Amino acid sequence: MIGEQYTTFEQEHATAEFGMWVFLATEVMLFGGLFTVYTVYRTLYSVGFAEGSRHLDLLLGGVNTGVLLVSSLTMALAVHAAQLGERRRVVRYLLLTALLGAIFMLIKGVEYSKHFADGTVPRLAWEYAGPNPAQVQLFFLAYFALTGLHAVHLTIAILVVAVMARLASRGAFPAQRHTPVEMAGLYWHFVDMIWIFLLPLLYLFGLNR
Repeated sequence: MIGEQYTTFEQEHATAEFGMWVFLATEVMLFGGLFTVYTVYRTLYSVGFAEGSRHLDLLLGGVNTGVLLVSSLTMALAVHAAQLGERRRVVRYLLLTALLGAIFMLIKGVEYSKHFADGTVPRLAWEYAGPNPAQVQLFFLAYFALTGLHAVHLTIAILVVAVMARLASRGAFPAQRHTPVEMAGLYWHFVDMIWIFLLPLLYLFGLNR
């Protein structure tokens, strides 16, 4: 059944999609502002930021990028299966997507623990004794702020996808009611896209400097 305020499934879908895009626009403004501030400071203190970037683990960052790219594929497959009303495939792909998100968070946790061990966590475990310490510390403040905010968004996305999988297993999303799965997919792809911007901004900046 469609909501009483709608006359067709298409109208309900269009309204939900519009609302999601408005929400994502506010998220773009949030991250866009943070990216702008980061870019300004990176321009002002390019030497220290490049030095800080060289202390990141590019291997772990690259692996996590691959994990999220695969999760975008599984999420897209889940949406496609929902459009076709294939309940088992929807559940399978949603659970796989949530699992990949959890793997990303696990790897990120390993990376964070390495920063604690290396003494490159501002205020909590700061033992850096290399060149431009103040600038490097500012870089790591930006790094933890940006990746931490991304991790919060990804955690929310994992929970949303897990709930969608639970509901899908109960038959909540027949083909004509696939909209919630599609909206969850839009949010998941947005979170993945943010990481694609973070990788070059944080991890790749110091490679050739």
